[in-house]
Amino acid sequence: MGDNPERLGSEVSFAALCGVSLVERSSGSRQYRRLNRGGDRQANAALHRIVHTRLRFDPRPQDYYERRIKEGKTRREFVRCLKRYAAREVFHLVRPPQSCPPP
Repeated sequence: MGDNPERLGSEVSFAALCGVSLVERSSGSRQYRRLNRGGDRQANAALHRIVHTRLRFDPRPQDYYERRIKEGKTRREFVRCLKRYAAREVFHLVRPPQSCPPP
């Protein structure tokens, strides 16, 4: 977020900054989403490490992974979902507290 965290007003803008926002793609009759390839590559790499660490040690993402595989999702789609979720959590941890306007 740098020295100016006020510029990011929502978790969507933070996800775009990290390169984990969704981009609609289509190939013929197939419609799907992929992650944005732009954004801060270091932030994206940090989210990538968070996701893969959680997959190794936390049982909740492992259970989620099993459910998504049964639904027919690919591992790439699963990692995309987890990166977006991790970005949402990180944003709420690092954003500046909202100040109340004086009465």
